[in-house]
Amino acid sequence: MRKIFLALLILFVFSSILFAEEVKKFESKTLDIELKTNAITLYENIPFAQGFAQGVLTYSLTMDILQPAGKNPLPLIVYVTGGGFIMAPKNNWIQQRMRLADSGYVVASVEYRNAPLGRFPQPVQDVKAAIRWLRAHAKQFNIDPNKIGILGNSAGGYLSSFVGLTNGMKEFEAGDFLDYSSDVLCAANIFGITDVRNIGMDYDEENQKGHASAGATEALWVLGTTTFGGKDGGVLAHPEEAAKASPVTYASEKSVPMLFMHGDADKLVSPSQTDLLFQALKSKGVETERYIVKNAAHGGPYWVQEPVMKIMIDFFDKYLKK
Repeated sequence: MRKIFLALLILFVFSSILFAEEVKKFESKTLDIELKTNAITLYENIPFAQGFAQGVLTYSLTMDILQPAGKNPLPLIVYVTGGGFIMAPKNNWIQQRMRLADSGYVVASVEYRNAPLGRFPQPVQDVKAAIRWLRAHAKQFNIDPNKIGILGNSAGGYLSSFVGLTNGMKEFEAGDFLDYSSDVLCAANIFGITDVRNIGMDYDEENQKGHASAGATEALWVLGTTTFGGKDGGVLAHPEEAAKASPVTYASEKSVPMLFMHGDADKLVSPSQTDLLFQALKSKGVETERYIVKNAAHGGPYWVQEPVMKIMIDFFDKYLKK
C-alpha cells in the first residue's frame, strides 16, 4: 500500500511539473498615449422650429449635434448642408463634421425649409432660428455662446453667407427665442451660390437658359409657386426679388470674415459665383479668403481631404479660438 501511495505521489509531482511547463505566460503590449482628442457624443433629431397654418403642422425642423467631451465651453460651428434648394439632408458630410468636432468644436447640422413650399427668406430665417435655439440651450451642450461660426456647402454655403452678411437685420428674424441673438463671428461658403441671377455664368448658353427658366430650382426658391401665392417666370423676370435673394446684395463693411472654396471642375454652380462675393467683400475691406481646388467637382472626395479640412479649421480657429 505504501509503495502504491509513493508511486501516486511521484506521478502527481511529475504531472504538476509537466503541466507547469505547458502553461506559458504571454506578454501584453503597452501603449503610452498623449491625449489629443476627446470622445464625441451625437445627439440626433433635436427639434428647434415648427410652423402651423390653420391648426395644421406645416413644417418641423430638427438638428443633429456633435458634442466633444470636456469641462470648458467650446465654440460652435453651425453646419448647413446643400440640396439644390429642394432638400436639406442634415446627415450629409459626416467626415467634415467629425473632423471639425475632433478639432474642438461643437457642430450642429441644421435643417431648413426647401422649395417649392419654403421660399426666400424663410430658409434664412430657419437657420437663424437654429442659432438662437443653440444660444438659448448653450449650457446643455457645453457651447460658448459668444463664439459661433457657420459653414455650408452649395445651397448651404449660400445660407452660410447670408447669415454672415445679415447680423442684426430684424427682417431675417422669425420664430422662437427672439430675445437671443443669431449673430455669428465668421462664415464659410463651400461651392455655394452668391447671386441667384447667374448661377450658370461660366457655362454654355443652354445651361444659362435652363437657370433662367420658371422651372429652375432657384426660381422656386425665390418666387415660390403660383398655387401657393408665388409668382410665375424665372428669376430674371423678377429682378427686384432676385436681388433681395442674392447674398452679394448685402455685402458691406459690417459683414463678418468669410472663407470661400470652389472646385474648378464644378459643373453645377459656376466657380465664379464665390468670386462675386469674395470680390465684393474685399472691396469693402472685409477679411476674406478664397481657394480654388483643382479637379474638384460639386461635392466628392476632394472636400474631405486633409489640406481642404486644414484650411477650414485654421479659418475657424482664427476667429473662434484665437
